[in-house]
Amino acid sequence: MEVFAFIGPPGTGKSDRALVVAYENRCACIIDDGILIYHNRWVAGSSAKKEESKIAAVRRAIFQDAEQAADVKRAIHQIRPERILILGTSDRMVNRITHALDLPAPKRYIHIEEVARPEEIRKASEARHKEGKHVIPVPTMELKPHFKGYLLDSLKFFRYRKKGKIGKKLAAAEKSVVRPVFSYYGKLVFADEVFRQLVTWALKRLSSDVEVRDVSGVKSDKQANGLILKLTLQIKGSRTPDQIKALVSPIRNYIQNEIEYTTGMSVETIKIKLVTSIAR
Repeated sequence: MEVFAFIGPPGTGKSDRALVVAYENRCACIIDDGILIYHNRWVAGSSAKKEESKIAAVRRAIFQDAEQAADVKRAIHQIRPERILILGTSDRMVNRITHALDLPAPKRYIHIEEVARPEEIRKASEARHKEGKHVIPVPTMELKPHFKGYLLDSLKFFRYRKKGKIGKKLAAAEKSVVRPVFSYYGKLVFADEVFRQLVTWALKRLSSDVEVRDVSGVKSDKQANGLILKLTLQIKGSRTPDQIKALVSPIRNYIQNEIEYTTGMSVETIKIKLVTSIAR
């Protein structure tokens, strides 16, 4: 097995170009920020981009967690790739990863300056530091089960013009953009009034007979980026228990979609108290 190292400072566009570099060097697998990618799929590991702090993210990226390292080693043993591309911010970081995963030392070191122009590196750095955007070289649909509630967006290849089989494969490839919790500046807090307005907006599209009386939100202690919402809603007019029950499910769906889309948080639980009133 041969290891190729792809080196560059944080935010210079390594993940953005990982698939290109992997294809050009015939690397079947990519290791990036704690996960093992095979055939454009997340097959093992845990992403550093899900951590709440930069320190925890670094530890995750270099496989300091024994269970995570064992998971990736098992997958590599099953796949048996001839070549693996490892992304890192320095030679030392890649060497620590190869040591943690019992892999051979890199055969070749490829630096970001070899595959990206200075203006491209500058733009990537601005997207990272100004907007907190991180690229994961995996399709968005593949990430959704792992990044529930995070702001995700797909990113197609559009600059790669190489002809032949590699060019055709890359033309159909897709990457994703995610904004991790640790990329936010300072502590992000949403006031209850923000949640009230978002819930009110969501329910306007569902029914004019549902009125928001009270909304509060607290951060979950079970998952990063998790949110627990408590709502008191008033339903105008008389309704049977079955009619009320049938209304609860779409209420939850509309509210969850609006909150997660706008805030980037994951709605773990919605507790709804319904108050009925007779229309006059």
